[in-house]
Amino acid sequence: SDVASLFRTTMAPKRILMIVGDFVEDYEAMVPYQMLLMIGHHCDSVSPGKKAGDKVKTAIHDFEGDQTYTEKPGHNFAITAAFDSIDPASYDGLIIPGGRAPEYLRLNDRVLEIVKHFVDKKKPVASICHGPQVLTAADVLKGHSLTAYSTLKPEVIACGGKWDDSCPVDGVIFSAEPYPLVTGVAWPGHPKWMRRFLECLGTKIDA
Repeated sequence: SDVASLFRTTMAPKRILMIVGDFVEDYEAMVPYQMLLMIGHHCDSVSPGKKAGDKVKTAIHDFEGDQTYTEKPGHNFAITAAFDSIDPASYDGLIIPGGRAPEYLRLNDRVLEIVKHFVDKKKPVASICHGPQVLTAADVLKGHSLTAYSTLKPEVIACGGKWDDSCPVDGVIFSAEPYPLVTGVAWPGHPKWMRRFLECLGTKIDA
């Protein structure tokens, strides 16, 4: 199609790794994954203990006027590659969605090793909502300004990150050093953080 041809002439396809688990936030996994495929990139979703063809359950978090977000059952999200055989060196960027999954994914040593590879190689990392819980466990936030879901503020600061209070729920915070880090408060920020992440990958979309 004309659109596909335009994308091919304005970008080099990249390989993106997305780490998920049961009760990952639905929009924060589904939307970025589908967006990357639409653009023409390759995205693998992986989860500890799972292989290609397996699924994780997602949760839908919404903001309905309560003291915190509400949680509802989401969809089944497909896993596209075996976690145990992943070589992070073969990927150009990393996405860690939010939801409930990060609170236990951060206990997995291999997850933290994979995160540290992207950091050490200065590859772009995007982490949304509760996703930075994994980054705090990997101890890779020192020197970075970032945002996340508001309840993560104490642990981000305790791990050496610089909490940015200026970011609205539909905003994005980008910190270029010591590695490219894109963070957002929650899924309302998809348009802005995904645009910034694509820029980090060298993707240019001409209207």
